[in-house]
Amino acid sequence: MDGLLPELEVIRKDFPILERTLAGGQRLVYLDSANTSQKPQVVIDTMVDHLERHNANIARAMHQLGAESTEAFEAARDKVAAFVKAPSRDEIVFTKNASEALNLVANTLAWKSPFQVGEGDEVVITEMEHHSNIVPWQLLTERTGATLRWFGLTDDGQLDLSDIDQLVTERTKVVSLTWVSNMLGTINPVAEIARRAKQVGALVVVDASQAAPQLPIDLGELSAAGVDVLVFTGHKVVGPTGIGVLWGRREVLEALPPFLGGGEMIATVRMERSTYAGIPHKFEAGTPPIVEAIGLGAAVDYLGHIGMDAIHRHEQAITAYALKGLQSVPGLTVLGPLDATQRGGAISFELEGVHPHDIAQVLDSRGIAVRAGHHCAKPAHARYGVQSSTRMSSYLYTTPAEIDALVEGLHHTRSYFKVG
Repeated sequence: MDGLLPELEVIRKDFPILERTLAGGQRLVYLDSANTSQKPQVVIDTMVDHLERHNANIARAMHQLGAESTEAFEAARDKVAAFVKAPSRDEIVFTKNASEALNLVANTLAWKSPFQVGEGDEVVITEMEHHSNIVPWQLLTERTGATLRWFGLTDDGQLDLSDIDQLVTERTKVVSLTWVSNMLGTINPVAEIARRAKQVGALVVVDASQAAPQLPIDLGELSAAGVDVLVFTGHKVVGPTGIGVLWGRREVLEALPPFLGGGEMIATVRMERSTYAGIPHKFEAGTPPIVEAIGLGAAVDYLGHIGMDAIHRHEQAITAYALKGLQSVPGLTVLGPLDATQRGGAISFELEGVHPHDIAQVLDSRGIAVRAGHHCAKPAHARYGVQSSTRMSSYLYTTPAEIDALVEGLHHTRSYFKVG
C-alpha cells in the first residue's frame, strides 16, 4: 500500500507490547493510540538506565550524579526544541501534561501582564475542543468577567469559519483551538485562524496533543503565522506519561507571571518579596518530572529518526484504508471528515443498534483495543446528537491487517447483537 512506512514490521519489533497475547489467546491489536501511544524499547531502556545509574535531583546537588541528571534533563529540552523547530530552547517549558500547560496559560492570563484578560474581553475557542481546552477558559472567563465564544461545526465535521470576522473582533483577547480533533480527526487551518486573530491583536494558543504525534511541526513557521503558544503531551508521542510541553514565544513567556511558586523558579527570595528566574525555569517550580522528560527526549529522537513526514504519510494511508473498511460495515456512521487528507488517525463512529461500550467489549474479547465514550469531547458529541461513540486510532505501528481485524470484528459485533 502506498504511503506505509517501508520498514513497518521492523518498527513494530521496537514496541515489545505489540508482541503480547491477551487472555483467550488473542494477539493484541492496539487501536487506541490517540488515547495513549505505545512505547518503543529505547524509551523504556533510557528511563531505566537513568534510574539505575544517574538518578539524582537536578540543578541542586553539587555532585557527579546531580550534574549527570541535570545534563540529561536539559538535553531533553534541547531534543524537544529540535523536534518542533522552536526558535529557542528556552521557549520550551516542561509541564505535567498538556492539560496543565493549558491551565498554566489560562490562569496566568487572569493576572497582571500585557496579555491580561478582564471584564468586557472575549475568549474564542471551538466546539470540537477536548475538555482540557474548554474548562480552563470557562474558569478564566468566570473569574474575570470576560465572555467565552466559540466557532461552531459544519455537518461534515469542519470548523464553521463563515462568521470568523464577526466572532474574532477587537474585543477578542485569546483564540485557543485544537490543531487536530481527538474525536472528529479534523485537521484545522491553524495558520488561517491565527492570521485573523493577529489582525485584532489576540493571543493565539494551539493544542497540538493530537498533531504532534503525526504532523511535522515547525514553530518558526507557526510563530510567523501568529501562533503564540503551543502545547502537547509526551504520552501520545511514544513517550511516558507525566510529562507535557508548553512552547511560547519568548516575549509572551517573559511577560506572563509565574504560575506556581517554589524551588528553582526564583532568582532571590526575601521575606518581603521574591524575584523570579528567567524562562523556562520561571514556570518549572519544584522538582520536575526528571526521568519522564528524559524519556520524552528519547521518544522524540526515535520519531525524528523515522521522520515525521514519513509518519504523516503512513497515518494518512492507514486512515484512508480504515475509512474504506469501515464503510463496508452496514449501519456504521463515521463522525467527521471522510477524506483522509483532511483528518488525523482518530476515527469516531456509531454502529446502529449497538452501544459503544458493547462494541468495545466485543472487540476486546477478540484482542482489539479501541475507546468508547465521549472522548473528553462532550460538546462535539452533542453537536451531532450523540452521547458517545466508538473510536479507533492508528499510529506509526498500525498495519492494514489490524484494520482488517477491526472491520471483521465490527461485522461480528453486528451478528452478535443480531443487528439488521
